[in-house]
Amino acid sequence: MAELFSSDWMSKFASAWNAEPALGAELAKIGFNTSIAYGFLDEEKPRGILVIENGHAKEGVAYEGQTVNWDLRASREDWTKWGKKPPGLMGLGMAYTSRKLRFKIGDYGAVIKDPRMAGPFIKSFEVMGRV
Repeated sequence: MAELFSSDWMSKFASAWNAEPALGAELAKIGFNTSIAYGFLDEEKPRGILVIENGHAKEGVAYEGQTVNWDLRASREDWTKWGKKPPGLMGLGMAYTSRKLRFKIGDYGAVIKDPRMAGPFIKSFEVMGRV
């Protein structure tokens, strides 16, 4: 199994993202374009980045200083736990308010308040578990 958020893992995540209609197809409806970094709370820099164009993952690679719109951080233990049992809306809300999930860059409130983005955001945790 590839190391969490390594280039190989991110590439597999990008493929899994594109295979899930509740992500790419739904986000394409709103012309969603962004770069999402993922990493660990105790590290200065994120580990991996997912580049999204029109809802679909263009690439998933290791982070090498790219500009990002979102930077999501959690402990290795929490990422692993969420990969085995993806959190729902309530679980993500609890993770955010308890600071287990942190947005170093980006706005959690903006994502959750927009139903066009909230559903796919929650679904992305389920897709991570498939990698």
